Amino acid sequence: MSLLSGFARDGEGPEYDDYDEFAPEHLPEPGPFLDGAVLTGREHAAFHRATRTLFERRGVIDMTFGYNLARLNLDRRHPESGFRYARETETDGERVLRAEFTPTTEFCPQSDTLTVGAFRAWNGCRESHEYDLVRVRVDPMHHQSETINAKLRELESVFRETGEIPSDIDAGDATAGDDVADEGGFDTPF
Repeated sequence: MSLLSGFARDGEGPEYDDYDEFAPEHLPEPGPFLDGAVLTGREHAAFHRATRTLFERRGVIDMTFGYNLARLNLDRRHPESGFRYARETETDGERVLRAEFTPTTEFCPQSDTLTVGAFRAWNGCRESHEYDLVRVRVDPMHHQSETINAKLRELESVFRETGEIPSDIDAGDATAGDDVADEGGFDTPF
């Protein structure tokens, strides 16, 4: 395998699914955050194609693999990683989608950056999809999921309150006053 294999065009090569297909055997199982109507089939594929475009425009790139983060869903080498989506029950006319990111490892150092980037892309370009809000979380398998998800909840709260995506929230701000454990002292296995 070439060192540049991660840079192949979307859909090229035997190790990638196509953006138009829904291959559940190559996707993570929906996690606990997705308690709504999980998107499958054409609905999943359509939202994920829009995601690819938004992530390209907003620069949501997985630096480990050197490709648009949306492509992780298509990468057969990592069948339990990527995004899954679920529609929330509409409340007060607000259309909300939940997106849960499952990284390739429980110690993925980019999970914070990638989920915040995804939140900003989806909610900063709402004209590109049918939802008023896309809520984002990282799967609990990640060793810093509590801290990352606290930060994502804070981003969501500020966005709902102001209609603006804050640029200055960090993990310390998100956990201030919360009963969220500080997970920063964990060592990675590398």
